[in-house]
Amino acid sequence: MADDSPGPGVDLTHMLVVSDLQRAREFWTQVVGATVFREYGGTSCGLRLAGTWLLLVTGGGPTEDMPELTFAVPADTNTVSHAMTFRVADCRATYKGLRRRGAQFLTPPAESAWELRAFFRDPDRHLLEISQAK
Repeated sequence: MADDSPGPGVDLTHMLVVSDLQRAREFWTQVVGATVFREYGGTSCGLRLAGTWLLLVTGGGPTEDMPELTFAVPADTNTVSHAMTFRVADCRATYKGLRRRGAQFLTPPAESAWELRAFFRDPDRHLLEISQAK
């Protein structure tokens, strides 16, 4: 790694903008299985999931350090700019378990020559995938 890179001991956090923090927290903990690490002032919630960090934040307008940015949930369900893939050992079993806990999939698992996968969304329409490599 280059001397100016983040280096060892750095964790990557994925941030998702949500419209309802309570609803999002319940989905990510009760349906997907994340663990709450910390909550910040009613506007964000840090979760641990699958060896990584997930930060749920409510939307908002520009701030001093981000003067031209607005955080908002996806405006168009059919346009994807970010997705998360969970590599799982058994796609069909994971699909059944997630559905039992309330996940709504776009289709049942689809099989190709290299993987078995299925897509679902969180309450704010962020695209999620479960995938089993062959």
